[in-house]
Amino acid sequence: MSQTVLAEQAITLHKRPAPPTGTERWSVDHIEALLNLPFNDLLWQAQQVHRQHFDANEVELATLLSVKTGGCPEDCGYCPQSVHYDTGVKAEKLMESGAVRQAAQAAKAAGATRFCMGAAWRAPKDRDIDAVAELVRTVKDVGLEACVTLGMLADGQAERLKHAGLDYYNHNLDCAPDFYGDIISTRDYQDRLDTLDRVRGAGVKVCSGGIVGMGESRRQRAALIAQLANLPEVPESVPINHLVKVEGTPLAAQPDLDPFEFVRMIAAARITMPAARVRLSAGRQQMGEAVQALCFLAGANSIFYGEKLLTTGNPDVGADRVLFERLGIHGRASVPGMDERL
Repeated sequence: MSQTVLAEQAITLHKRPAPPTGTERWSVDHIEALLNLPFNDLLWQAQQVHRQHFDANEVELATLLSVKTGGCPEDCGYCPQSVHYDTGVKAEKLMESGAVRQAAQAAKAAGATRFCMGAAWRAPKDRDIDAVAELVRTVKDVGLEACVTLGMLADGQAERLKHAGLDYYNHNLDCAPDFYGDIISTRDYQDRLDTLDRVRGAGVKVCSGGIVGMGESRRQRAALIAQLANLPEVPESVPINHLVKVEGTPLAAQPDLDPFEFVRMIAAARITMPAARVRLSAGRQQMGEAVQALCFLAGANSIFYGEKLLTTGNPDVGADRVLFERLGIHGRASVPGMDERL
């Protein structure tokens, strides 16, 4: 089948009724055809899908705090928190609830509606879950949605976090299955899928996406989107991260990705996962305002907001506000049901 025919099919595929759960909704060929469309055609389609499901000028503001930095035993080739690489990141203990409360209050005052906490673990121990559950309760008490990313979860751990009030669990697939071994050797792709199953089984919403710019092909980027779009339930949040090259990691010398390739990924995520929040995530600082604006046009409607994104830089609140004003974009007003509770 020619690329032209596949592209024409891709343009109309999202209008068809969704097949029953358990069948493949989006093939890698279809998604690659989307990525191969002329740039204007791809963005036009993404805009149509976006406006069917969201206010085109509303963006969710989320803040990410590293509550336990460094010392991770995994060997993810992009990560400065791995013990395998000398990046200057020092291992720290889990933050206390008082410090997390202050950070959450500041995030809320700045307009954030979701507060995400990351801990550099391969897999938390049961005592770690107890400590994180206390942090989740703290964030909920401030009046924000709570999200955590802690690594792989064992049976029963997601239920305990749900009981504490957790709204979202972040666990990225990172890349296509056939590229995964080039980036990580200390866990399998199935490990990530198993954790997502445990999160879903506990009734916690899923935040899962990946990283682009690690040396993968366009088809492998299509395969990542296919993995996410064909999960039994599509993630409610889909962070699309641009590789942040950190000195000391294996990917520090990776050639720069064409910025239009990143925008294409945002558009493909929007088209294939229409009701998800597509988050313009790591790497925003290096994109510049024009590329960020194209990402919003392509369907991104969530950002991490604040000075740092775990251990790498992020545009500050003031710069984001200025950009939003220039683009006519506004933040998500509130967390549904939360204002009434407080």
